[in-house]
Amino acid sequence: MNDRIAELSKIFTYAHNFIYLGRGYSYPVALEGALKLKEISYIHAEGYPAAEMKHGPIALIDAEMPVVVIATQNGLYEKVLSNIQEIKARKGKVIALLTKGDTIISKIADYSIELPETLECLDPLITTVPLQLLAYHIAVCKGMDVDQPRNLAKSVTVE
Repeated sequence: MNDRIAELSKIFTYAHNFIYLGRGYSYPVALEGALKLKEISYIHAEGYPAAEMKHGPIALIDAEMPVVVIATQNGLYEKVLSNIQEIKARKGKVIALLTKGDTIISKIADYSIELPETLECLDPLITTVPLQLLAYHIAVCKGMDVDQPRNLAKSVTVE
């Protein structure tokens, strides 16, 4: 998986903006993925609940906008699939985190990262790490010092 993510990072080093989408348990993971990308690669990134995509973020989607979608197989799968179809209709580049063996989303996403199947409530545990690795590898490709991100403290010393 790490090799796949490292390869993807080379493709998306050019990007100036990213959108991260997740539904249910995956929404906070989308926020975390966007936060890590901002913190260490200095690329503008926003996490959104996928259900809210039509209320703003959809206006930003074009051929230059990478959209990371957490699309594991769970109770919201069909709705996430619909979100991906909306993104593709606007020529957006979809990077999907999906469950291993998913043949539906893997066919329509531009890039996919396969993850093992798990309980829906445990999805955040297996989806967070690939997003952190993506941010890490993009930052490394851009020549950033991932151990000393600018304007961030390793510990809080002032309230």
